[in-house]
Amino acid sequence: MAATISPVVGSLVWVEDSEEAWLDGEIVEVKGEEIKVLCTSGKTVVVKTSNAYPKDPEAPPCGVDDMTKLAYLHEPGVLDNLRSRYDINEIYTYTGNILIAVNPFMRLPHLYDSHMMQQYKGAAFGELSPHPFAVADAAYRLMINDGVSQAILVSGESGAGKTESTKLLMRYLAYMGGRAVAEGRTVEQQVLESNPVLEAFGNAKTVRNNNSSRFGKFVEIQFDQSGRISGAAIRTYLLERSRVCQVSNPERNYHCFYMLCAAPPEDVQKYKLGHPRTFHYLNQSDCYELDGVDDSEEYKATRKAMDIVGISTDEQDAIFRVVAAVLHLGNIEFAKGKETDSSTPKDEKSWFHLKIVAELLMCDVKALEDSLCKRVIVTRDETITKWLDPEAAAVSRDALAKVVYSRLFDWLVDKINNSIGQDPNSKVLIGVLDIYGFESFKTNSFEQFCINLTNEKLQQHFNQHVFKMEQEEYTKEEIDWSYIDFVDNQDILDLIEKKPGGIIALLDEACMFPRSTHETFAQKLYQTFKNHQRFSKPKLSQTDFTIGHYAGDVTYQTELFLDKNKDYVVAEHQALLCASTCSFVSGLFSSLLEDSAKSSKFSSIGSRFKLQLQQLLETLSHTEPHYIRCVKPNNVLKPAIFENKNVLQQLRCGGVMEAIRISCAGYPTRKPFAEFVDRFGLLAPEVLDGSTDEVNACKRLLEKVALEGYQIGKTKVFLRAGQMAELDTRRIEVLGRSASIIQRKVRSYLSRRSYAKLRLSAIRIQSALRGQLARHVYEGLRREASCLMIQRHLRMYLARKAYQDLYFSAVSIQTGIRGLTARNELHFRRQTKAAIIIQSHSRKLLARLHYTRTKKAAVTTQCAWRGRVARLELRKLKMAARETGALQAAKNKLEKQVEELTWRLQLEKRMRADLEEAKTQENEKLKSALQEMQVQFKETKVMFEKECEAARRAEEKVPIIQQVPVVDHVMMEKLTNENEKLKALVNSLEKKIDETEKKYEEASKISEERLKQALDAESKIVQLKTNMQRIQEKFSDIESENEALRLQSLQSTPVKRASEHPRIPPIPSTPDTQRFENGHHTGEEDGANELQSATPVKKFGTEADSKLRRSVVERQHESVDALINCVVKNIGFSQGKPVAAFTIYKCLLQWKSFEAERTSVFDRLIQMIGSEIENQDNNDHMAYWLSNTSALLFLLQRSLKAAGTISQRKPPTSLFGRMTMGFRSSPSSANLPAPALDVVRQVEAKYPALLFKQQLTAYVEKIYGILRDNLKKELSSLLSLCIQAPRTAKGLLRSGKSFGKDSPASHWQSIIDSLSTFLSTLKENFVPPILVKEIYTQTFSFINVQLFNSLLLRRECCTFSNGEYVKSGLAELELWCCQAKEEYAGSSWDELKHIRQAVGFLVIHQKYRISYDEITNDLCPILSVQQLYRICTLYFDDNYNTRSVSPDVISSMRVLMTEDSNNAVSNSFLLDDNSSIPFSVEDLSTSLQEKDFTDVKPADELLENPAFEFLHE
Repeated sequence: MAATISPVVGSLVWVEDSEEAWLDGEIVEVKGEEIKVLCTSGKTVVVKTSNAYPKDPEAPPCGVDDMTKLAYLHEPGVLDNLRSRYDINEIYTYTGNILIAVNPFMRLPHLYDSHMMQQYKGAAFGELSPHPFAVADAAYRLMINDGVSQAILVSGESGAGKTESTKLLMRYLAYMGGRAVAEGRTVEQQVLESNPVLEAFGNAKTVRNNNSSRFGKFVEIQFDQSGRISGAAIRTYLLERSRVCQVSNPERNYHCFYMLCAAPPEDVQKYKLGHPRTFHYLNQSDCYELDGVDDSEEYKATRKAMDIVGISTDEQDAIFRVVAAVLHLGNIEFAKGKETDSSTPKDEKSWFHLKIVAELLMCDVKALEDSLCKRVIVTRDETITKWLDPEAAAVSRDALAKVVYSRLFDWLVDKINNSIGQDPNSKVLIGVLDIYGFESFKTNSFEQFCINLTNEKLQQHFNQHVFKMEQEEYTKEEIDWSYIDFVDNQDILDLIEKKPGGIIALLDEACMFPRSTHETFAQKLYQTFKNHQRFSKPKLSQTDFTIGHYAGDVTYQTELFLDKNKDYVVAEHQALLCASTCSFVSGLFSSLLEDSAKSSKFSSIGSRFKLQLQQLLETLSHTEPHYIRCVKPNNVLKPAIFENKNVLQQLRCGGVMEAIRISCAGYPTRKPFAEFVDRFGLLAPEVLDGSTDEVNACKRLLEKVALEGYQIGKTKVFLRAGQMAELDTRRIEVLGRSASIIQRKVRSYLSRRSYAKLRLSAIRIQSALRGQLARHVYEGLRREASCLMIQRHLRMYLARKAYQDLYFSAVSIQTGIRGLTARNELHFRRQTKAAIIIQSHSRKLLARLHYTRTKKAAVTTQCAWRGRVARLELRKLKMAARETGALQAAKNKLEKQVEELTWRLQLEKRMRADLEEAKTQENEKLKSALQEMQVQFKETKVMFEKECEAARRAEEKVPIIQQVPVVDHVMMEKLTNENEKLKALVNSLEKKIDETEKKYEEASKISEERLKQALDAESKIVQLKTNMQRIQEKFSDIESENEALRLQSLQSTPVKRASEHPRIPPIPSTPDTQRFENGHHTGEEDGANELQSATPVKKFGTEADSKLRRSVVERQHESVDALINCVVKNIGFSQGKPVAAFTIYKCLLQWKSFEAERTSVFDRLIQMIGSEIENQDNNDHMAYWLSNTSALLFLLQRSLKAAGTISQRKPPTSLFGRMTMGFRSSPSSANLPAPALDVVRQVEAKYPALLFKQQLTAYVEKIYGILRDNLKKELSSLLSLCIQAPRTAKGLLRSGKSFGKDSPASHWQSIIDSLSTFLSTLKENFVPPILVKEIYTQTFSFINVQLFNSLLLRRECCTFSNGEYVKSGLAELELWCCQAKEEYAGSSWDELKHIRQAVGFLVIHQKYRISYDEITNDLCPILSVQQLYRICTLYFDDNYNTRSVSPDVISSMRVLMTEDSNNAVSNSFLLDDNSSIPFSVEDLSTSLQEKDFTDVKPADELLENPAFEFLHE
């Protein structure tokens, strides 16, 4: 991995550190082979050049998602990349096709929901961010496409997250290939639910992990030919049996023990359990509970999981009974017995637990005691029973507990496999291997030995796979790789498992000899492998040995190797349990006969495990492998802590560094031509002049720099280890020279700018001083001119004030004199006017009194007459109603009465009109009299004025002294007399007026009473009319029934009899009277008058020669067929409304289908619509039917009312309104021309009509969804081109090629064209604007979801250039929305709010200056913290190299995300597309108007059909 570097001052390097593993720094001094490095931590170190590794200065601050893209593929580069990504919660990273998963120790639910699985479904590997779903999808796609089984190997140390990764893989495979099977359970459900069961019985808390798997698991998921899960199997390896009896602090035993102790009280009482601290197998550790885990809830979840995987309730009870027996078994203690070296239960407590164990296992108490305290030795001659001492009895007790628990676990695995079921016909499978990682502790026993053997075998398989992938890469690029050496770990595998001289073989040999001990086994190992380079003996131990594994040296302690390797069951134990009365317990053990047959051949754990491992590798060799390496970032199991040395050790143990070593043996640095030219083109700029061929440019560039040993592939440049550093060194030198030139130019520019500023400042100071002097002189001149102006204005003010005082005095005197004169004149005029008003009021009072009397007399006369007429009519009607004569006579009589009443009402109306005319004439007479009086008044006034004028003239001629005493007295007396007379007259008139008003009130009361009586009479008349109509309807029904009976009797008579009577013609009837079986009515009206005037018998005789009419049902079916044949064709639109919908509605209304109890018309229409929309790809056809169905639904919504909901029209309250109603309902008005009917009529709908409305609503929603999905489908391909545009555009720009039709800008134009074309189609078919608006609203929401999700999942989309590109496309969409107008676009533009805000954030240049509050409040208020964090961490600027937000903002977001994940389940940061129906029938009905259908013309084809004459109305 070492990359030889050429040290240059200023270069960035990595140096090794004892605490942090690796530190980055800058070279500050070079002394031969030693360099001095200033680290970023502040430490200064001196190292040799060979121990330093180059650092890429252009590496993204957030790391790369695939470490093969690193410029320097070495240990510090890999470690730094993982740490950078872990700091931003990017826990997954690729190394080629290997996924490295770093445990975050926090909940990240947004990464694993169904939205995320949907995104990775079908996506190419590496196209989206690294994820286990991508590995699972790649395996699934390879299996489907190539028909080859796949395997996904998940490895890592305890606590790294292997089990969780396995769960995610199985979840995704179940998502892709899920299919239900019998008994209501699915295979994938059982596979997923088997995890809690196996975790409960096979997982435990260790020092490094709270849920560590203490067994290996290989899940085989089988698929059928269609890619659906058809079966599954689970295989387990090496359960840690010793943990049942031995637990070290602070670890825990298996979870199931603690769950059972926390079970519900009834279960605890049944199994005689208590707190875990009361059991010996659990109280060896002080840890009884786990943080954040409720054992009682876990117990319920485990029970539920057992139900799903097919374990019955009885079996569950037996399982937990065995678990409880193991706990009680551990509490049995032993003491010395009466016999020598014998043992017996220690005390009452031990006897109690012994009895409980016997009760739970359903065996004999004495037999259980003997199996624990005795051994039976069978010899050739006799059987010897041997007592065991207390220590040996305790060992026997623990052996029984371990074997019972081990058999129970094996039974669970077999039960799960049998319940899930395997598909014998399955040809392909996907295996998920959840295996323990490499382990190296202070004390390493037999379990660690087997675990590390497994990892050695898998590492060999992994190395072969990596080398194979390297070969495929080189072959694909057509480069020479034959000289690359591959070194594997076969020597270690031979040391362990080779026969007959391997460690396992020696261990089995030692186990077969009873006298062998771990000391003798260790000495045998020392003698056998003393010269082996991978085997060594520790200096301070006589029984330990050390093996040099690929991940490091591990020292093993041999004390318990022999005991743990023995795989046998004590005969006494097996006999005891086989004799159990519980079938479950006895079934866990084979019979004594079978066991004795097997005992002839030695069996060991190591040999059995090696055999299982060999079978596993054979299975893996027949599959295509995929690898997931899980890494634990720290040992404290807390988030946001990344321990470099710990992670580095795990990378070595996981084989990642071994894979890098294999890669470094060949060509570790691989750069695409475009990136290579972009990075190193400055070393030889002349090779790029006028050249667009990147391959030739790379060759010329490498030749120019005289580099050797490289390879040119088809798409990449392959460099040997160290060559990238050499090129970077030369590049740094070129950049350094360029920087010197830039600095020189910048300093020159700064000096010139400083001089220009100084010169400009001097000029400005001079101009300011000159301006100040000029302003001072100007200020003096201005003050002098101001003084002169002030004096002039003061003098003017004083003169004006004196003049105004004189003026106001003169005006005041004149005003007083004129006012006195005017008041005298006004007093005289008021007296004159008062006299005139009194005269006019008196005359008006006389005229009004006369008019009032006349009007009162007329009203009284009218009321009396009308009351008398009404009473007479009422009496006659009552008498007529009591008669029980023939129906026809009653009908005719009632018709005559109604006509007579109508005539009387008309007569009364004419009389009232005459009375009104008389009143009008009288009013005119009064008006003429009033005018004459006014003329007389005017003449009198003129004469009075003349007399006054003559008197005034006389006064002028005659002296005043002679006139005063004579004229004044006479005039005063006359005026006084006249006033008194007038007052008396007014008083008398007032008295008469009061009397008249009293009489008028009495008369009005009488008239109101008579009016009420008349109203009552009219209401009774209305009731009689309704009764008459009902009688008419009954009569018409009887006639129709008689006709139908006659037709049936005629058809049933012989031919001879038929010849004697004339044939019955079809009887015409009105639409209101003719009824058919299905509730329909025909529209023939020609014979309506004949039916009213002639009886059925008469018509039977008059039309004897006519042919027998066709059945009504056939005619109805013909009409329906004609209607359907017509509307199936595209009959277009009329006045912007669909003709087909209007025609269907008119026909249904005329046929009264809505009121029918049974009819097939609606079914025919629904079938017709369903068949017409089968071609879902034709948008024009679908839009036509959407317009028709929505219009028909609108008409039905306005017309149909459920039975009993049609409100009765209120009777008019005025007399004129009641008279009008009477005229309309009278028979005499039937022959008058009827007014135009309304387009929409409310009818009482029966069940078929209401069902048809619901079905039609469903079809409107279905057609709407089809059109919307067609548009989305059309846009999805264009959006995918827009999403991939950054990658294609980058390549095109670097190659210098023209874009043409495939340019990124053309993709947006294609989207605009698709939107416009679709809108034109909808407009041409007159689709309601509300539906168009909703289609485009949901489509724009789909665009927002696709673009925004691609931004969060694809790093190449989260760039500055892509932000500008998407922003230009959004501007095009905004312009389209403006052109489409609010009527059709609606709020579509608002649906793009997520992508608009995200793009607006991407194109900001100075993001590092923006605070978190500004982002959340101003820039991106709608985006969540997870979304903002994702964008900020993925962002990079490929144009201007601008930075993302500051580290403080990133830290704030991370804190908020941590709080969200701890408090509640966070929502996915991905958006979800909404495919619901966003409108209701009420919304559709409110958007249309009934008046829009008034001018719609029915189909021309039906207008020519005689059966559809009603359409002419």
